[in-house]
Amino acid sequence: MKNTFDCLIDSFIDQQVGIADHFLSEGLAADLKENLISLYSNKMLLSAGTGNDKVIRHNSEVRGDRIYWLDRDHDTPCENAFFILMDRFVKYLNETCYTGITGYEFHYTLYEKGSFYKKHLDQFQNNDSRKYSMIIYLNTNWILADGGELCIHHDDHLQNISPENRKSVFFKSDELMHEVLLTHQPRMSITGWLKI
Repeated sequence: MKNTFDCLIDSFIDQQVGIADHFLSEGLAADLKENLISLYSNKMLLSAGTGNDKVIRHNSEVRGDRIYWLDRDHDTPCENAFFILMDRFVKYLNETCYTGITGYEFHYTLYEKGSFYKKHLDQFQNNDSRKYSMIIYLNTNWILADGGELCIHHDDHLQNISPENRKSVFFKSDELMHEVLLTHQPRMSITGWLKI
């Protein structure tokens, strides 16, 4: 895993956005996707809002995804394996970059066909504990025509990232505005934040 972690961290240092194409193993990605689809089929995913527990708003003209929070209390084998991977990544990130990350939170995300998320920052106005954003994609056989790209707004250019299976994206939560472009197919990921 060290090479994958280094790829994600080095590209972040060089370009403000870290990308690793194979952050998840094929088996773990398949198991997580299967679990997400099962949760969605059983209507366990809820409409996502903007804001946090103190101030939350739902507006489908801003954000159209559905989410389900991962939790160790679920004791789901694939979620547990994901948490072990994230523990390793956070430990390595802290050891190599002295980031001081003490925790994280992640949820499944599913954008149904025709949905999107308009330009935003990931850090709350009333809580700055989120330091790094991470997205790990679960979309097999994704092609450009499927849409759903992550569009990062840099100062002098836009960076569009295709949500291909097993790919991870990593960036500062309080620095880069970003959006999810209109998706033409169901678009699945695990989305979360490393926190202090």
